[in-house]
Amino acid sequence: MPEALVTGATAGIGAAFVRRLAADGFGVVLVARDAARLEQFARSLRADHGVPVEVLVADLATDAGITRVEQRVATVDLVVNNAGFGQQADFLETEVSAELDMLRVHCEAVLRITKAALPGMLARRRGGVINVASVAAFFSRGTYSASKSWVVVFSDSVREQVRGSGVHVMALCPGWVRTEFHERSGMDTGGIPDSLWLDGETLVAAAIRDFRRRAAVSVPDVRYKTAAVLAKLLPRPLMTRIAARAGSKH
Repeated sequence: MPEALVTGATAGIGAAFVRRLAADGFGVVLVARDAARLEQFARSLRADHGVPVEVLVADLATDAGITRVEQRVATVDLVVNNAGFGQQADFLETEVSAELDMLRVHCEAVLRITKAALPGMLARRRGGVINVASVAAFFSRGTYSASKSWVVVFSDSVREQVRGSGVHVMALCPGWVRTEFHERSGMDTGGIPDSLWLDGETLVAAAIRDFRRRAAVSVPDVRYKTAAVLAKLLPRPLMTRIAARAGSKH
């Protein structure tokens, strides 16, 4: 039975990935900070899908938490680096410690977990990594956008290094997805039109399809594909001003 490890596994996009992978017959390793929530989710997955479910409590904003995942990930077939969060205020209003925590979760953890997982996959000549970035990676909107842009570039670079090995690395760039991410980050999303929201299960289905097709970057939904193209074509100063006026804080 193939095995997948998902960070940020108990809510939102991470939970949607877990449910889909368990339904597809993967054993799953759930990584998150809340032990009680992990155990509850694990019980429901075992009951619903009859697959092995392992719980790994780890805070990826800490060195110890990242190390725990590094030590576990060597034998898995698929890694989904999904853990992440947003900030409640703009850069000048946010504590440096909070910004550094974001960089550790979005960048350092992704780098270290990917690096720990790949040797085993390369030896077995199968498997892969999905690094969850954001469509915000294509815009200039604070540390969140900058960190997600790093995820895209990092994933692209590693993908080229493992090309032809049977192993694939992909960046996933979702737009607005109905999860608790925004509420937990204290973000006001009242001004976001209903037409821009995506469903988590639909997003994950598109992401897995793109991964199987060996896409470099997955941007599910034509609306966000269009936004990503425009971000590349329009002058950066203009896109930066548009992003700054968008209103949401990351």
